[in-house]
Amino acid sequence: MQFAGRKLFDEVNVKFLPGNCYGLIGANGAGKSTFLKVLSGELEPTSGEVHMSPDASLSMLKQDHFAYEDNKVLDVVILGNEKLYEVMKEKEALYEKADFSEADGVRAGELEEIFTALNGWEAEANAALMLASLGLSEELHSKKMQELSGGEKVKVLLAQALFGEPNILLLDEPTNHLDIYAIRWLEQFLENYNQVAIVVSHDRHFMNRVCSHIADIDYGKIKTYTGNYEFWKQSSELAMRLRAAEKKKSETRSAELKTFIARFSANAAKSKQTTSRKKELESLQLEDLPLSSRKNPFIGFEQEREAGNEILEIDMLSKSIDGVPLLKDIRFTFQKGEKIALVGRDDVARTALFKMIAGEMEPDSGSINVGSTITMGYFPADNSEFFKSKDLSLVDWLRQYSKTQEEDFIRGFLGKMLFSREEANKKTNVLSGGERVRCMLARIMLNKPNLILLDEPTSHLDLESVDALNEGLKNYKGALLFTSHDHELVQTVANRIIDIDVTLRFDKQTTYNDYIEECLVRDGV
Repeated sequence: MQFAGRKLFDEVNVKFLPGNCYGLIGANGAGKSTFLKVLSGELEPTSGEVHMSPDASLSMLKQDHFAYEDNKVLDVVILGNEKLYEVMKEKEALYEKADFSEADGVRAGELEEIFTALNGWEAEANAALMLASLGLSEELHSKKMQELSGGEKVKVLLAQALFGEPNILLLDEPTNHLDIYAIRWLEQFLENYNQVAIVVSHDRHFMNRVCSHIADIDYGKIKTYTGNYEFWKQSSELAMRLRAAEKKKSETRSAELKTFIARFSANAAKSKQTTSRKKELESLQLEDLPLSSRKNPFIGFEQEREAGNEILEIDMLSKSIDGVPLLKDIRFTFQKGEKIALVGRDDVARTALFKMIAGEMEPDSGSINVGSTITMGYFPADNSEFFKSKDLSLVDWLRQYSKTQEEDFIRGFLGKMLFSREEANKKTNVLSGGERVRCMLARIMLNKPNLILLDEPTSHLDLESVDALNEGLKNYKGALLFTSHDHELVQTVANRIIDIDVTLRFDKQTTYNDYIEECLVRDGV
């Protein structure tokens, strides 16, 4: 696959077999979404072909949340089986005709046979059951898509992708905006799915749960490995270390041979040994390790000063937007040494709470008290306001937030975040989503706060950057309040979980896994 002279894929040969779930991984820009579009037929490859069994059906989770705004929710799900949907609509049109003819009767009979063969009589019930399993109540099933929230639309589109029982299932970031109940249901679905599933996800825990294989995009190739993401990661790191060690060993031996040959090439008594070493030198394979498209940023947070005992107190906080209550009588106190994960079904409510703590939004009632020793670093869910300028380079953008103004210092900091040399001269208005996230994290790192607020920091990051952020937050000694859909990050970083669904539903010093089990037991899931 080639775009504007750049080869994204070069002579890729790969086979996906039934009964396996493949996790498609690669750095940002490696071509994960493009590859799924090639498989689905949405994009034509520059050369080569995609072969599928003649009787195979393929379904892909669509990312266009506004594609079906005027359609009823239940109809959107049934559209996952296009043939069945077409039969249903043709039947409806026939039976609504005022002048129903004999030919119409014959056609209606044919349609009834097809409808029965496609299990049409169970279609609405099955679609409703799937929506309910994903947490969409029955009252939403007859609404139009435009009446649903973003998270609800994602669930409908996911149900659509799964509804037609496809032989090949392509899922691009399927856990985005899903709550723990919907994710658990999807995990169980994929664990029992015996066809071909190919999944792109930045949720490492999800990949470890559902993937039997990893398909790795690197060097312009795609190579498959048996095992889940964690197994692949450990194996690939070991293989790279072994190859590097072997290369170093060969280089050392090569230097020894060259020294001997240079020293004794004119010595007749050593001619046999010199000839032998020349042959050994020629046989040594000193191949360079191929340059990987993966890069690992350094993310590390420090405190300029340690916080006192009073960090943050929320007291009877309430907030409504457009008459819809988001938060009601929220109360909690932040203790020293705590890293709190905010969880719950409503992303908008959590974002509102972050904005109020950061001073960007006023509560309707209640109070927020920040300790006198606290310096705050805030990562908002929407960072677009920070990157509107067409004139600022990355160096100048980051300099705005730095006490040290020297360019070498700023460039060194940008280098840690994978913006080296010319990359640091990029204009801020052309950055990708992942690049903007890394810039925002660099801004926080520069300020060395003792309280960090992070609202969905893993969005747009590749797996390597998520790993780096995970390590940085684990090692951070200050106070942390964050929300994330990345299960492993929450599990390994948080020591207290607060669940907000308008009111405060759960508040406990515990791990994320234990919280989930308590919730699933409590709600009978």
